[in-house]
Amino acid sequence: MKNRREFIKQTGIAAAAIGLGIPQMSFSKPSQDPLFKISLAEWSVNRLLFGKKMDHLDFAAMSKKHGIDAVEYVNQFFMDKAKDMNYLREMKTRAEGEGVTSVLIMVDREGMLGAATSEERKQTVENHKKWVEAAKFLGCHSIRINAYTAVPWSEDPKIAKEALNVTSSGLRQMCEFAHDFDINVIIENHGGYSSDAKWLAELIKETEHPRAGTLPDFGNFQIHRDDKRIVSYDSYRGVDELMPKAKCVSLKPTVWDDRGGQHALDYSRMMKIVLAHGYHGYVGIEHGDKDREWESIVEIRNTLRDTMEVLKG
Repeated sequence: MKNRREFIKQTGIAAAAIGLGIPQMSFSKPSQDPLFKISLAEWSVNRLLFGKKMDHLDFAAMSKKHGIDAVEYVNQFFMDKAKDMNYLREMKTRAEGEGVTSVLIMVDREGMLGAATSEERKQTVENHKKWVEAAKFLGCHSIRINAYTAVPWSEDPKIAKEALNVTSSGLRQMCEFAHDFDINVIIENHGGYSSDAKWLAELIKETEHPRAGTLPDFGNFQIHRDDKRIVSYDSYRGVDELMPKAKCVSLKPTVWDDRGGQHALDYSRMMKIVLAHGYHGYVGIEHGDKDREWESIVEIRNTLRDTMEVLKG
């Protein structure tokens, strides 16, 4: 344990300050307040769920069993239950019975925010409303949506701007609906334009709604891939640019550079960036090694806890 903490300290903190120009600072808080909280994204155990080796209703209890008391649901695992109050009540009862906080719902497969026609974009907004209502009932603070668009990816700034414009209107409409439920609508860097941190930050700015935010994902900065190349965005810089509007963050143990390369996450460097923005909310683990999902989740949980102790100084 001591050796691992020393390794984190030596390889991480200095790199964060040098790499991004962040000054040395103390992140100390009162002893009873953690620097950040740890949650578990349900996608971490997606193989177990898809393979019927685990039931969605057991997710909260299993998370608690492995030392994590906050969860981030994925709608794919209860896709037809968004309006089933008996089912949602069972989810809520089980989570609360375990002392587990429901943080957010990650929403997929409900249409393209930047679809080709106004009718399709309107339908996408309508499709998401039931998840806002479900999130409110479960006690979540946000739904996570995707900023996918029918505009093909291009490095041409004019086309990228077109993609942004066609997406922002739907996001604002969704935020206006969610506002009455005290629910945030947050976008993850999740491929395509959204994995360009500058583009995503500009989307949130243009939407101009306090409910619009980001969910920076440490490992999702691959923008485009074809037979010739991988276009990626530096994860450390990208997280730094997305943190001002972050309502949650998502941890994967690999990161990208600007040249299409992947590397192991430097926990201290990344968490120092996160904390430098005054963020002390949930860091959601979103990773599970095949055939050892829970073991790898616990390993990451332990490393996060060690990192917190190091950053407390």
